[in-house]
Amino acid sequence: MRLATWNVNSIRARVDRIVDFAVRESVDVLAMQEIKCKVEQFPFEKFEEAGYHVEAHGFSQWNGVAIASREPIEDVETAFPAMPGFAKGHEGPDAPQEARAIGATVGGVKVWSLYVPNGRALGDPHYDYKLHWLTALEDYTRETLAASPDLPLALVGDFNIAPTDADNGDPSLVPGFSTHISQPEREAFAALEAAGVQDVVRPLVPTGFTYWDYKQLRFPRNEGLRIDFILGSQAFADAVAGAAIHRDERKGDGPSDHVPVVVDLDLEGQDDDDRPMIF
Repeated sequence: MRLATWNVNSIRARVDRIVDFAVRESVDVLAMQEIKCKVEQFPFEKFEEAGYHVEAHGFSQWNGVAIASREPIEDVETAFPAMPGFAKGHEGPDAPQEARAIGATVGGVKVWSLYVPNGRALGDPHYDYKLHWLTALEDYTRETLAASPDLPLALVGDFNIAPTDADNGDPSLVPGFSTHISQPEREAFAALEAAGVQDVVRPLVPTGFTYWDYKQLRFPRNEGLRIDFILGSQAFADAVAGAAIHRDERKGDGPSDHVPVVVDLDLEGQDDDDRPMIF
């Protein structure tokens, strides 16, 4: 199985490019974030023509997540337990949930496409929301793997955190003043890993960013961030046979500001011998 995650920054604006990538790179499962549309606005037919099933979750022109798969998509969920919500001026446990998570089982793998809240600024209510959201995800991960330790679980998507200094090449982010690199965010990311998942890409791809701001020539200067991840349980990590960050997808006409991150899985009973590996 070839699994990819991509913050597409508007599915309707880039659907041809996204489907072309999925077909060209023989992607079996594509997790997408920031689809920026309601479910009824999603361009399902483009994916279906290419042989993909799709499940999408979106409320408006903001946020939104989806999963496209060549295999049947089963057991679809649009929130994990205790996932908090957010709305401007609305605090408390009853705040409306945003379209930031969709989970499903594909080929025996439990996949979550996740768009972690940005945080906006240190001290902003959205920053607190981000940390609460990550704590709920940590709790879900720990409880799920405690109940099913052999489950191939993948938490993939845009985490809006650069967990180490090596993951930050953007000079506009200043320690102590910026989100994405603050100590509480990095501690939340580490706590999520301690709950039973690990970054399965970095051991195979030791360098490279996944996001470059559109402004100030960030991409030509390679002033990017690594904030898109594939985190897997031990059973998932054991099946990883290759990984890639597709930097070239940031080039060309109308690219997303993020690029796809891909892993190959050698799952028992599946034959992918005709597919080139992506070490």
